Amino acid sequence: MATCIFEQENETEFQIQEFTVAELVLAAQDGDRDAFGTLVERYQRAVYHNALKRVRDHAEAQELVQEVFVQALRKINQLRTPECFGGWLRQITHRLAINRAVRRPQEQAVENDSLELNFVEERTPQAIVLEKEQAKQVRAGLKRLKTLDRNTLVAFYVDGQSLAEMSVRFDSPIGTIKRRLHTARKRLAAELEELQTA
Repeated sequence: MATCIFEQENETEFQIQEFTVAELVLAAQDGDRDAFGTLVERYQRAVYHNALKRVRDHAEAQELVQEVFVQALRKINQLRTPECFGGWLRQITHRLAINRAVRRPQEQAVENDSLELNFVEERTPQAIVLEKEQAKQVRAGLKRLKTLDRNTLVAFYVDGQSLAEMSVRFDSPIGTIKRRLHTARKRLAAELEELQTA
């Protein structure tokens, strides 16, 4: 268990005081790097085991742990409930593990002959033009939405924020954020339909 040591009046005597997670989080939010270091020491093993369950590779799990704590340090001030630090780390680990899985190419053992026979260019010039046109239409549809709808969709789909992060950002419960996303998607679909018929 991590401890912090404070000198008493007599410099040779020390008093050991243990801090709660909430106290350490509050100190870290005030810029105390030692407090954050203590949080890392306390939670590093749990984050590693959680990461390993998700990525199933020791080296990747270690890299993921580093990413999690870098992200946590950057966003520690967004954590409104300091005693929920462990659950917050679990959410970050889960989200970053998903991001890694999506970015990692699927490994498949294939013979060279079959690879050459099955190679098909996925992005034809026509597909590229269509993607650009769709992106242009989505941007135009977003511009037509009210600010709250637009900000909600951008936060989730463009910025990649989780529902918990959006809950903090918009100062609303997660259920409200889910409802706003659902409503904003419907409104965007209606705007896109109107743009296509115009």
